[in-house]
Amino acid sequence: MKQNAISVRPFIGAKNFEQSRSFYQDIGFHETVLNPALSLFKWGELGFYLQNAYVKEWIDNTMIFFQVENVKHTWDELVAMELPLKYQDVKLTPIRVENWGRECFLHDPSGILLHFGEFF
Repeated sequence: MKQNAISVRPFIGAKNFEQSRSFYQDIGFHETVLNPALSLFKWGELGFYLQNAYVKEWIDNTMIFFQVENVKHTWDELVAMELPLKYQDVKLTPIRVENWGRECFLHDPSGILLHFGEFF
């Protein structure tokens, strides 16, 4: 392709659209409502589309990797938010060290796995 890409914005689904909207706002994403069943969520220049659609097999196999400058700081912020107390199905998994870097994990209310990683 001869055109330069500007961004990548995956589409993800939600088991409970309103709960997922609230969750992503709580962790710091800015929402732009595009229509009643679709919102753009941005964190700086990063973004994704959240849609009011749920297909279990799709959601159960969706992962998003966010490269961060400091995974320890990201982990500390996520823990301080006490998300598993506010959202029933949200899970945090502590930092793991891999051969390429470090990462921690956050399952959103629908079960989508969010990776927050820092490369060595």
